[in-house]
Amino acid sequence: MSDPAVYAEHVGKRYRLGELQASYRLLTETITQRMRSIGQPRATRPEFWALRDVDFEVPAGETFGIIGHNGAGKSTLLKILSRVTPPTTGEIRLRGRVGALLEVGSGFHQELTGRENIFLNGAILGMRRREIARKFDEIVEFAEVEEFIDTPVKRYSTGMYLRLAFGVAAHLEPEILIVDEVLSVGDLAFQEKCLGRMERVAGEGRTVLFVSHNLTAVRKLCPRSMLLSQGCKVLEGPTADVISEYVSSVQSEAATSLSGRKDREGTGRFRFQSVGFESAKGRIDMPVTGDGVDIVLAYESPDGRPIRNAIFAVGIYTLFGTLILQCQSDVAGTAFKTLPPRGEVRCRIPRLPLPAGRYTLNLFGTAAGDIADWVQRASELTVAEGDFFGSGQRLPEGHQSVLVEQEWFAPLNVEDEPIPALDRDLLR
Repeated sequence: MSDPAVYAEHVGKRYRLGELQASYRLLTETITQRMRSIGQPRATRPEFWALRDVDFEVPAGETFGIIGHNGAGKSTLLKILSRVTPPTTGEIRLRGRVGALLEVGSGFHQELTGRENIFLNGAILGMRRREIARKFDEIVEFAEVEEFIDTPVKRYSTGMYLRLAFGVAAHLEPEILIVDEVLSVGDLAFQEKCLGRMERVAGEGRTVLFVSHNLTAVRKLCPRSMLLSQGCKVLEGPTADVISEYVSSVQSEAATSLSGRKDREGTGRFRFQSVGFESAKGRIDMPVTGDGVDIVLAYESPDGRPIRNAIFAVGIYTLFGTLILQCQSDVAGTAFKTLPPRGEVRCRIPRLPLPAGRYTLNLFGTAAGDIADWVQRASELTVAEGDFFGSGQRLPEGHQSVLVEQEWFAPLNVEDEPIPALDRDLLR
Protein backbone atom coordinates (compact mmCIF):
# COMPACT_ATOMS: atom_id res chain seq x y z
CA MET A 1 0.00 0.00 0.00
CA SER A 2 1.25 3.51 -0.81
CA ASP A 3 0.97 6.53 1.49
CA PRO A 4 -0.67 4.81 4.47
CA ALA A 5 -2.63 7.07 6.80
CA VAL A 6 -2.13 4.51 9.60
CA TYR A 7 0.96 2.34 9.91
CA ALA A 8 1.55 -0.15 12.72
CA GLU A 9 4.60 -2.42 12.99
CA HIS A 10 5.19 -5.08 15.69
CA VAL A 11 2.89 -3.25 18.13
CA GLY A 12 2.59 -4.79 21.58
CA LYS A 13 1.14 -3.66 24.89
CA ARG A 14 2.12 -5.25 28.19
CA TYR A 15 0.48 -4.66 31.55
CA ARG A 16 1.76 -5.74 34.94
CA LEU A 17 -1.15 -7.08 36.95
CA GLY A 18 -1.77 -5.23 40.20
CA GLU A 19 0.22 -2.18 39.08
CA LEU A 20 -1.31 1.21 38.41
CA GLN A 21 -1.14 1.76 34.69
CA ALA A 22 -0.10 5.21 33.55
CA SER A 23 -0.36 6.63 30.08
CA TYR A 24 2.28 9.12 28.99
CA ARG A 25 3.90 10.23 32.29
CA LEU A 26 5.55 13.48 33.22
CA LEU A 27 9.27 13.46 33.97
CA THR A 28 8.53 14.53 37.56
CA GLU A 29 6.22 11.53 38.01
CA THR A 30 8.88 9.13 36.77
CA ILE A 31 11.55 10.63 39.08
CA THR A 32 9.19 10.49 42.07
CA GLN A 33 8.40 6.83 41.44
CA ARG A 34 12.10 5.97 41.12
CA MET A 35 12.95 7.78 44.38
CA ARG A 36 10.23 5.94 46.26
CA SER A 37 11.52 2.59 45.05
CA ILE A 38 15.10 3.19 46.30
CA GLY A 39 16.01 0.67 48.97
CA GLN A 40 12.84 -1.35 48.45
CA PRO A 41 12.90 -4.92 47.11
CA ARG A 42 11.84 -5.10 43.49
CA ALA A 43 8.49 -6.87 43.34
CA THR A 44 7.87 -9.22 40.49
CA ARG A 45 4.35 -8.87 39.18
CA PRO A 46 2.70 -11.19 36.66
CA GLU A 47 2.57 -9.80 33.13
CA PHE A 48 -0.33 -9.69 30.72
CA TRP A 49 0.09 -8.91 27.03
CA ALA A 50 -3.06 -7.23 25.72
CA LEU A 51 -1.44 -6.95 22.27
CA ARG A 52 1.52 -8.75 20.79
CA ASP A 53 3.32 -8.16 17.47
CA VAL A 54 0.43 -6.60 15.52
CA ASP A 55 1.17 -5.25 12.01
CA PHE A 56 -1.19 -3.51 9.59
CA GLU A 57 -1.53 -0.54 7.26
CA VAL A 58 -4.54 1.55 6.28
CA PRO A 59 -4.31 3.80 3.21
CA ALA A 60 -5.75 7.31 3.30
CA GLY A 61 -9.49 7.41 2.60
CA GLU A 62 -10.25 3.79 3.54
CA THR A 63 -12.76 2.59 6.13
CA PHE A 64 -11.03 -0.26 7.96
CA GLY A 65 -12.82 -2.68 10.29
CA ILE A 66 -11.33 -4.28 13.40
CA ILE A 67 -13.28 -7.23 14.83
CA GLY A 68 -12.77 -9.93 17.43
CA HIS A 69 -14.16 -11.35 20.63
CA ASN A 70 -14.20 -9.36 23.88
CA GLY A 71 -10.68 -9.26 25.27
CA ALA A 72 -9.10 -9.68 21.84
CA GLY A 73 -7.21 -6.37 22.17
CA LYS A 74 -9.34 -4.15 19.93
CA SER A 75 -9.88 -1.31 22.41
CA THR A 76 -6.25 -1.44 23.55
CA LEU A 77 -5.11 -1.02 19.95
CA LEU A 78 -7.40 1.97 19.46
CA LYS A 79 -6.14 3.61 22.65
CA ILE A 80 -2.59 3.27 21.33
CA LEU A 81 -3.59 4.69 17.95
CA SER A 82 -5.34 7.65 19.58
CA ARG A 83 -2.30 8.23 21.87
CA VAL A 84 -4.21 7.57 25.09
CA THR A 85 -1.55 5.03 26.07
CA PRO A 86 1.88 4.27 24.54
CA PRO A 87 2.82 0.88 23.07
CA THR A 88 5.26 -1.31 24.96
CA THR A 89 6.85 -2.50 21.74
CA GLY A 90 6.65 -1.55 18.09
CA GLU A 91 5.92 1.62 16.18
CA ILE A 92 2.81 3.59 15.21
CA ARG A 93 2.78 6.26 12.49
CA LEU A 94 -0.29 8.39 11.79
CA ARG A 95 -0.61 10.92 9.00
CA GLY A 96 -3.07 13.65 9.96
CA ARG A 97 -5.22 14.76 12.88
CA VAL A 98 -6.97 12.01 14.84
CA GLY A 99 -10.52 12.20 16.19
CA ALA A 100 -11.42 9.34 18.52
CA LEU A 101 -14.63 8.15 20.15
CA LEU A 102 -13.48 5.36 22.46
CA GLU A 103 -16.12 5.60 25.16
CA VAL A 104 -19.14 7.73 25.95
CA GLY A 105 -18.01 11.33 26.29
CA SER A 106 -14.29 10.57 26.05
CA GLY A 107 -12.37 13.84 26.13
CA PHE A 108 -15.25 15.82 27.66
CA HIS A 109 -14.86 17.94 30.80
CA GLN A 110 -17.79 17.27 33.11
CA GLU A 111 -18.05 20.81 34.45
CA LEU A 112 -18.01 22.49 31.03
CA THR A 113 -21.11 23.02 28.91
CA GLY A 114 -21.77 21.28 25.63
CA ARG A 115 -20.78 24.45 23.78
CA GLU A 116 -17.48 24.75 25.68
CA ASN A 117 -16.65 21.08 25.15
CA ILE A 118 -17.13 21.42 21.38
CA PHE A 119 -14.57 24.22 21.26
CA LEU A 120 -12.25 22.41 23.70
CA ASN A 121 -12.24 19.23 21.59
CA GLY A 122 -11.66 21.23 18.44
CA ALA A 123 -8.69 22.94 20.03
CA ILE A 124 -7.26 19.57 21.09
CA LEU A 125 -7.49 18.50 17.45
CA GLY A 126 -5.48 21.58 16.51
CA MET A 127 -8.32 23.48 14.84
CA ARG A 128 -8.72 27.23 14.84
CA ARG A 129 -11.70 28.76 16.61
CA ARG A 130 -13.05 29.96 13.25
CA GLU A 131 -13.01 26.40 11.88
CA ILE A 132 -14.87 25.09 14.93
CA ALA A 133 -17.46 27.87 14.75
CA ARG A 134 -18.12 27.00 11.11
CA LYS A 135 -19.06 23.44 12.11
CA PHE A 136 -20.78 24.32 15.39
CA ASP A 137 -24.40 24.49 14.19
CA GLU A 138 -24.02 21.24 12.23
CA ILE A 139 -22.69 19.42 15.31
CA VAL A 140 -25.50 20.69 17.56
CA GLU A 141 -28.15 19.79 14.98
CA PHE A 142 -26.70 16.29 14.57
CA ALA A 143 -26.59 15.74 18.35
CA GLU A 144 -30.13 17.09 18.87
CA VAL A 145 -29.11 18.95 22.05
CA GLU A 146 -30.01 22.52 21.04
CA GLU A 147 -31.94 23.18 24.27
CA PHE A 148 -29.10 21.93 26.47
CA ILE A 149 -26.02 23.19 24.64
CA ASP A 150 -25.25 25.65 27.46
CA THR A 151 -25.84 23.08 30.21
CA PRO A 152 -22.84 21.34 31.87
CA VAL A 153 -22.45 17.91 30.26
CA LYS A 154 -22.42 16.21 33.68
CA ARG A 155 -26.21 16.72 33.63
CA TYR A 156 -26.62 15.07 30.20
CA SER A 157 -28.26 11.69 29.83
CA THR A 158 -26.16 8.87 28.35
CA GLY A 159 -27.91 9.31 25.00
CA MET A 160 -27.27 13.07 24.88
CA TYR A 161 -23.65 12.54 25.91
CA LEU A 162 -23.13 9.97 23.18
CA ARG A 163 -24.80 12.02 20.46
CA LEU A 164 -22.71 15.09 21.22
CA ALA A 165 -19.49 13.07 21.57
CA PHE A 166 -19.97 11.41 18.20
CA GLY A 167 -21.03 14.69 16.61
CA VAL A 168 -17.82 16.36 17.76
CA ALA A 169 -15.61 13.43 16.71
CA ALA A 170 -17.17 13.11 13.26
CA HIS A 171 -17.73 16.77 12.30
CA LEU A 172 -14.49 18.49 13.32
CA GLU A 173 -12.80 17.15 10.18
CA PRO A 174 -10.04 14.90 11.54
CA GLU A 175 -8.08 13.15 8.81
CA ILE A 176 -8.41 9.91 10.82
CA LEU A 177 -11.62 9.02 12.68
CA ILE A 178 -11.47 6.20 15.26
CA VAL A 179 -14.80 4.78 16.47
CA ASP A 180 -15.09 2.05 19.10
CA GLU A 181 -18.11 -0.11 20.02
CA VAL A 182 -19.81 2.84 21.76
CA LEU A 183 -22.44 3.06 19.00
CA SER A 184 -24.13 0.08 20.62
CA VAL A 185 -25.21 2.41 23.45
CA GLY A 186 -27.49 4.48 21.22
CA ASP A 187 -30.92 3.61 19.88
CA LEU A 188 -31.39 2.14 16.41
CA ALA A 189 -32.24 5.49 14.80
CA PHE A 190 -29.08 7.07 16.18
CA GLN A 191 -26.94 4.11 15.12
CA GLU A 192 -28.22 4.47 11.55
CA LYS A 193 -27.49 8.20 11.73
CA CYS A 194 -23.92 7.54 12.89
CA LEU A 195 -23.32 4.89 10.23
CA GLY A 196 -24.57 7.32 7.60
CA ARG A 197 -22.21 9.98 8.90
CA MET A 198 -19.26 7.58 8.77
CA GLU A 199 -20.11 6.71 5.17
CA ARG A 200 -20.07 10.42 4.37
CA VAL A 201 -16.73 10.91 6.17
CA ALA A 202 -15.23 8.04 4.17
CA GLY A 203 -16.67 9.50 0.98
CA GLU A 204 -14.83 12.74 1.71
CA GLY A 205 -11.53 10.89 1.53
CA ARG A 206 -10.84 10.63 5.25
CA THR A 207 -9.73 7.47 7.01
CA VAL A 208 -12.03 5.60 9.42
CA LEU A 209 -11.07 2.83 11.86
CA PHE A 210 -14.26 1.09 12.96
CA VAL A 211 -14.55 -1.45 15.79
CA SER A 212 -17.89 -3.20 16.23
CA HIS A 213 -19.52 -6.54 17.04
CA ASN A 214 -22.20 -5.64 14.51
CA LEU A 215 -20.75 -7.56 11.59
CA THR A 216 -23.50 -6.37 9.27
CA ALA A 217 -22.37 -2.78 9.79
CA VAL A 218 -18.72 -3.74 9.36
CA ARG A 219 -19.48 -5.57 6.13
CA LYS A 220 -21.47 -2.58 4.85
CA LEU A 221 -18.88 0.09 5.69
CA CYS A 222 -15.48 -1.61 5.42
CA PRO A 223 -13.96 -3.11 2.26
CA ARG A 224 -11.06 -4.49 4.36
CA SER A 225 -10.88 -5.63 7.97
CA MET A 226 -8.62 -7.26 10.54
CA LEU A 227 -9.44 -10.03 13.02
CA LEU A 228 -7.78 -10.01 16.45
CA SER A 229 -7.76 -12.88 18.94
CA GLN A 230 -6.03 -12.93 22.32
CA GLY A 231 -4.01 -9.86 21.41
CA CYS A 232 -2.67 -11.21 18.10
CA LYS A 233 -3.64 -10.59 14.50
CA VAL A 234 -5.33 -13.66 13.01
CA LEU A 235 -6.25 -12.37 9.56
CA GLU A 236 -6.27 -9.17 7.52
CA GLY A 237 -7.95 -8.84 4.14
CA PRO A 238 -11.32 -8.49 2.40
CA THR A 239 -14.06 -8.06 4.99
CA ALA A 240 -16.08 -11.03 3.75
CA ASP A 241 -13.11 -13.37 4.32
CA VAL A 242 -12.34 -11.91 7.75
CA ILE A 243 -15.96 -12.19 8.89
CA SER A 244 -16.10 -15.79 7.67
CA GLU A 245 -13.04 -16.62 9.79
CA TYR A 246 -14.57 -14.83 12.78
CA VAL A 247 -17.87 -16.72 12.46
CA SER A 248 -15.95 -20.01 12.30
CA SER A 249 -14.11 -19.11 15.50
CA VAL A 250 -17.43 -18.24 17.19
CA GLN A 251 -18.82 -21.67 16.30
CA SER A 252 -15.67 -23.39 17.56
CA GLU A 253 -15.73 -21.43 20.80
CA ALA A 254 -19.41 -22.21 21.39
CA ALA A 255 -18.60 -25.90 21.11
CA THR A 256 -16.07 -25.70 23.97
CA SER A 257 -17.16 -27.11 27.33
CA LEU A 258 -18.81 -24.29 29.26
CA SER A 259 -17.35 -25.28 32.61
CA GLY A 260 -13.84 -25.03 31.14
CA ARG A 261 -14.24 -21.59 29.58
CA LYS A 262 -11.73 -19.02 30.86
CA ASP A 263 -12.95 -15.99 28.87
CA ARG A 264 -15.74 -15.07 31.27
CA GLU A 265 -16.42 -12.11 33.49
CA GLY A 266 -17.94 -11.67 36.96
CA THR A 267 -17.20 -12.25 40.62
CA GLY A 268 -17.50 -16.04 40.36
CA ARG A 269 -20.20 -16.15 43.06
CA PHE A 270 -21.65 -18.85 40.81
CA ARG A 271 -20.61 -20.23 37.43
CA PHE A 272 -22.64 -21.63 34.56
CA GLN A 273 -21.69 -25.26 34.02
CA SER A 274 -23.75 -26.18 30.96
CA VAL A 275 -26.63 -25.11 28.77
CA GLY A 276 -29.09 -27.49 27.10
CA PHE A 277 -32.51 -27.66 25.48
CA GLU A 278 -35.56 -29.75 26.32
CA SER A 279 -38.97 -30.24 24.76
CA ALA A 280 -41.97 -32.18 26.06
CA LYS A 281 -40.20 -35.32 24.76
CA GLY A 282 -37.01 -34.70 26.73
CA ARG A 283 -33.53 -33.51 25.78
CA ILE A 284 -33.14 -32.28 22.22
CA ASP A 285 -30.27 -30.98 20.11
CA MET A 286 -32.35 -29.01 17.65
CA PRO A 287 -35.48 -27.09 18.77
CA VAL A 288 -38.20 -26.51 16.16
CA THR A 289 -39.70 -23.17 15.20
CA GLY A 290 -43.08 -22.80 16.90
CA ASP A 291 -42.58 -25.68 19.35
CA GLY A 292 -42.20 -25.31 23.10
CA VAL A 293 -38.64 -25.43 24.44
CA ASP A 294 -36.88 -25.11 27.81
CA ILE A 295 -33.43 -23.52 27.90
CA VAL A 296 -31.78 -25.35 30.81
CA LEU A 297 -28.93 -23.58 32.63
CA ALA A 298 -26.87 -25.60 35.10
CA TYR A 299 -24.95 -23.53 37.67
CA GLU A 300 -22.69 -24.11 40.66
CA SER A 301 -21.45 -22.01 43.56
CA PRO A 302 -17.71 -22.72 44.12
CA ASP A 303 -17.90 -22.02 47.87
CA GLY A 304 -20.97 -24.20 48.45
CA ARG A 305 -23.11 -21.36 49.85
CA PRO A 306 -26.73 -20.76 48.81
CA ILE A 307 -27.22 -18.07 46.16
CA ARG A 308 -29.46 -15.16 47.08
CA ASN A 309 -31.31 -12.66 44.90
CA ALA A 310 -30.15 -14.11 41.60
CA ILE A 311 -31.07 -12.91 38.12
CA PHE A 312 -30.51 -14.98 34.99
CA ALA A 313 -30.51 -13.85 31.37
CA VAL A 314 -30.05 -15.49 27.98
CA GLY A 315 -29.28 -13.41 24.89
CA ILE A 316 -29.72 -15.09 21.50
CA TYR A 317 -27.66 -13.63 18.63
CA THR A 318 -27.27 -14.25 14.95
CA LEU A 319 -23.85 -15.50 13.85
CA PHE A 320 -23.18 -11.93 12.70
CA GLY A 321 -23.54 -10.62 16.25
CA THR A 322 -27.04 -9.09 16.10
CA LEU A 323 -29.17 -9.57 19.21
CA ILE A 324 -32.42 -11.18 18.10
CA LEU A 325 -34.04 -12.37 21.36
CA GLN A 326 -33.45 -11.49 25.03
CA CYS A 327 -34.87 -13.53 27.93
CA GLN A 328 -34.37 -12.24 31.50
CA SER A 329 -35.82 -13.66 34.71
CA ASP A 330 -36.57 -10.44 36.63
CA VAL A 331 -38.09 -8.72 33.59
CA ALA A 332 -40.35 -11.76 33.12
CA GLY A 333 -41.51 -11.38 36.73
CA THR A 334 -39.58 -14.25 38.36
CA ALA A 335 -37.64 -13.59 41.59
CA PHE A 336 -35.03 -16.13 42.73
CA LYS A 337 -34.73 -15.17 46.39
CA THR A 338 -32.67 -18.21 47.44
CA LEU A 339 -31.21 -20.99 45.32
CA PRO A 340 -29.21 -24.05 46.40
CA PRO A 341 -25.46 -23.85 45.75
CA ARG A 342 -25.82 -26.27 42.86
CA GLY A 343 -28.70 -26.83 40.49
CA GLU A 344 -30.41 -25.62 37.37
CA VAL A 345 -32.85 -22.94 36.24
CA ARG A 346 -35.06 -23.07 33.18
CA CYS A 347 -36.34 -20.50 30.77
CA ARG A 348 -39.52 -21.88 29.20
CA ILE A 349 -40.52 -20.53 25.79
CA PRO A 350 -44.02 -21.87 24.95
CA ARG A 351 -43.61 -21.29 21.20
CA LEU A 352 -40.08 -20.72 19.92
CA PRO A 353 -40.28 -17.54 17.78
CA LEU A 354 -36.98 -18.05 15.93
CA PRO A 355 -36.90 -19.00 12.25
CA ALA A 356 -34.74 -21.92 11.14
CA GLY A 357 -31.04 -21.13 11.34
CA ARG A 358 -27.99 -21.05 13.57
CA TYR A 359 -27.55 -18.77 16.56
CA THR A 360 -25.23 -18.23 19.52
CA LEU A 361 -26.20 -17.74 23.17
CA ASN A 362 -24.76 -15.33 25.73
CA LEU A 363 -25.36 -16.25 29.39
CA PHE A 364 -25.53 -13.66 32.15
CA GLY A 365 -26.17 -14.03 35.87
CA THR A 366 -26.09 -11.76 38.92
CA ALA A 367 -26.19 -12.45 42.67
CA ALA A 368 -27.15 -9.75 45.17
CA GLY A 369 -26.74 -7.08 42.50
CA ASP A 370 -23.23 -8.06 41.34
CA ILE A 371 -22.38 -9.77 38.06
CA ALA A 372 -21.58 -13.36 39.04
CA ASP A 373 -20.94 -14.89 35.60
CA TRP A 374 -21.07 -13.57 32.06
CA VAL A 375 -20.13 -15.88 29.20
CA GLN A 376 -20.38 -14.72 25.61
CA ARG A 377 -20.94 -17.27 22.85
CA ALA A 378 -21.59 -19.85 25.55
CA SER A 379 -23.40 -22.21 23.21
CA GLU A 380 -24.57 -22.59 19.65
CA LEU A 381 -28.24 -23.10 18.90
CA THR A 382 -29.53 -24.65 15.68
CA VAL A 383 -33.27 -24.24 15.08
CA ALA A 384 -35.12 -26.59 12.72
CA GLU A 385 -37.82 -25.33 10.40
CA GLY A 386 -41.35 -25.48 11.78
CA ASP A 387 -44.80 -24.12 10.91
CA PHE A 388 -45.06 -21.29 13.46
CA PHE A 389 -48.28 -19.84 12.01
CA GLY A 390 -49.93 -23.15 11.11
CA SER A 391 -50.42 -21.85 7.58
CA GLY A 392 -48.30 -24.38 5.73
CA GLN A 393 -46.31 -21.50 4.21
CA ARG A 394 -42.52 -21.20 4.39
CA LEU A 395 -40.67 -18.06 5.39
CA PRO A 396 -38.56 -16.31 2.73
CA GLU A 397 -34.93 -17.41 2.50
CA GLY A 398 -32.61 -15.42 4.72
CA HIS A 399 -35.38 -14.32 7.10
CA GLN A 400 -33.83 -13.68 10.54
CA SER A 401 -36.14 -11.95 12.98
CA VAL A 402 -38.42 -13.11 15.77
CA LEU A 403 -41.90 -14.31 14.82
CA VAL A 404 -45.09 -13.13 16.54
CA GLU A 405 -48.72 -14.19 16.54
CA GLN A 406 -50.60 -12.13 13.94
CA GLU A 407 -53.93 -11.88 12.18
CA TRP A 408 -54.60 -10.01 8.95
CA PHE A 409 -57.99 -8.61 7.98
CA ALA A 410 -59.66 -5.69 6.23
CA PRO A 411 -62.37 -4.11 8.42
CA LEU A 412 -65.53 -2.99 6.60
CA ASN A 413 -67.75 0.04 7.19
CA VAL A 414 -71.38 -0.66 7.99
CA GLU A 415 -72.44 0.66 4.60
CA ASP A 416 -69.93 -1.46 2.72
CA GLU A 417 -71.04 -4.53 0.88
CA PRO A 418 -69.31 -7.75 1.93
CA ILE A 419 -66.45 -8.70 -0.34
CA PRO A 420 -67.53 -11.72 -2.38
CA ALA A 421 -65.47 -14.87 -2.16
CA LEU A 422 -62.84 -15.10 -4.86
CA ASP A 423 -64.04 -17.15 -7.80
CA ARG A 424 -60.94 -19.18 -8.54
CA ASP A 425 -62.45 -20.42 -11.83
CA LEU A 426 -61.94 -16.90 -13.21
CA LEU A 427 -58.18 -17.28 -12.69
CA ARG A 428 -57.92 -20.40 -14.82
